[in-house]
Amino acid sequence: MPNKVVIRFLDGRIERGYTADFQPHKEIFHLVVKGEGTGRSLAIKMANLKAVFFVKELHGMDKDRPVVKRDFADLKDQKLIGKKVCVKFLDGEVLNGITLGYSPQRRGFFFTPIDPESNNERIFAVISAVKDISFHD
Repeated sequence: MPNKVVIRFLDGRIERGYTADFQPHKEIFHLVVKGEGTGRSLAIKMANLKAVFFVKELHGMDKDRPVVKRDFADLKDQKLIGKKVCVKFLDGEVLNGITLGYSPQRRGFFFTPIDPESNNERIFAVISAVKDISFHD
């Protein structure tokens, strides 16, 4: 079953569509972009990416919902599986989440946003697009 994804490129471009062959260790995956009655398939090179956002809705959920920056203090009473991680991207974006696996030797890593209302279900951050990663207790 294809995943809904929003692709963010290092140069700031964004593409929205579906992928059924994303694998973090592969150099290329395919994105199907559906337009007005048509669709096209794009070969996406991992080397050109900032991150892949696996989303609930391709164009966001509630446009009127204010952006809430959740902090790890919001999770103090919750039992969590994984490590709390703060990801600072080269473009200045900062995202907080929970990761089950991180290795600087890999191309990137998955994490889940700490905001349960987020449109993002999980995010694959490409290491080369990350300025800083910090882990929290």
